[in-house]
Parts: sequence; C-alpha cells; structure tokens
Amino acid sequence: MSSIDNAGDKNLKTSPAPAKGNANSTGSSASAVPRDAVARALAAALPFWGDLTEGQKTQLAAATRPLMARAGERVQGGGSGCAGVVVAISGSLRAYMPSETGKEITLFRVEAGETCVLAASCILPMITFDIALDAAEDIEALIIDPRYFSQLSQENVTVEAYLYRQTAQRFSDCMWVMQQVLFASFDTRLATFLLDEVSRTGSPRLVVTHDEIARHLGSAREVVSRMLKYFEREGLVALSRGAVEVLDRKRLLARVSD
Repeated sequence: MSSIDNAGDKNLKTSPAPAKGNANSTGSSASAVPRDAVARALAAALPFWGDLTEGQKTQLAAATRPLMARAGERVQGGGSGCAGVVVAISGSLRAYMPSETGKEITLFRVEAGETCVLAASCILPMITFDIALDAAEDIEALIIDPRYFSQLSQENVTVEAYLYRQTAQRFSDCMWVMQQVLFASFDTRLATFLLDEVSRTGSPRLVVTHDEIARHLGSAREVVSRMLKYFEREGLVALSRGAVEVLDRKRLLARVSD
C-alpha cells in the first residue's frame, strides 16, 4: 500500500514509477484516480483545507494529480516547465539551482508532509531565478495545477496567507545557503552538510558520492575529495566507495562553531 493510500483512501492508486528522466511527462494520470480519494489525501496534507468551501475542495481535488518518481528523477523546474505546487507524501525532494555550466547547489529539501511553492514560478511571477526539484529518494507526491492554485489563493485569504508563508520560509532557506556560500569557508560548509545529513538520516554512515556532495554544495568534485581526505586524516570521517562515515561529530561541530 502506498503512502498516498494511507493519507487518503485505499482506492487512490498511482501509476508505476516513471522511467528514468523527467517525471513531469510520465507521471500518473489524475483522470484514473477517484476524486474523493485525492480529496482525502489533500485534507491530510494541507492545513488550510478546513477553510475552503465545499466547491473549492471539489475543484482543488479535480486540479490535483498523484505522482511517483524514483530517486534522481526530475519533478519540475530546471527548464522542464512548471508542474505546479508539489505536496510530498512520502520520500523527499531536493530543491536546487542549476547553472549554465552544469554546476548545482542545493537550496533546501522538501520532506514528507511538506509543500513546495517556490519552484512554481508560474504561481510566483516575482521569482525570476530558476529552481529545480528532483526526487532525493523514491517519492509519492500530489501535484496541484498551478493555474487553479493561483486562482484559489486570490479567492481565499487563508490560502493566500499559506502561499506567502511558505514562500517566506523557503526564501529564508535560500538566503541561509547564500550566506554560507559567500561568508563561510569550504571546510565549514562541508562539515555543516555532513552534520545535517547525519541528523536527517539518523545514521553516521552517509551513502553519498563525492560528486553528489559537490552538487549539493555548488563546488567541484575535486575540491570535495581533497577536503574529505583531509577530514579523514584528521580522524573526523572514514571514506569508502560511495559512502562517508562521520566518526567525530563533536569536532565537526567545533569547526562549524568557529
């Protein structure tokens, strides 16, 4: 049983995960999903659901489709168009900014139960920079049509407040990342990333490659590898193929605090 089933109704089924590539073009079809099941999933995920009229609830469910994507697949943004408002039901999403040269930097994550509106530039025309969303791990999500969500935010003040509250929170996350890039040394940024991942996953052993860390931090793989090897010599981490194990959290914290 999928997590979306648990959030709503056992009849709410999504199609199999899309093939490797862009999840926008291969996501599940909302027409094949019972609308009342989608409504129950939305009710469990959106705090403003109780403030909608019955007509708005019906229209919102009709404007929502379920989506499943495997880790690494594009969900929206990055030149693939505006899919809409993404509500993560299970798994997590990575929001990042790509550059013309192919570099990336992670801005924030969207965890299960959270919503992302900042990547939907079609809803927020004042957002002029490009944000992409990839599945950080296998995910199940609900995608709300951006045109209807924009209309709904104009009709309902609670939805409008939610939209701008979410935008402010995510923009704050982005500014923190920019502050780190501009003012923190790379060893501090790397130590922060490792500690955040340990806290997020609950395990000191992180299954992540040097290239993936570089994309998260907007750096070069060679720079990440050199710093990780330095950390290893200092006894802070242990390196193995495709993994980094944090050995001394206290000393990593001390680097972040300096």
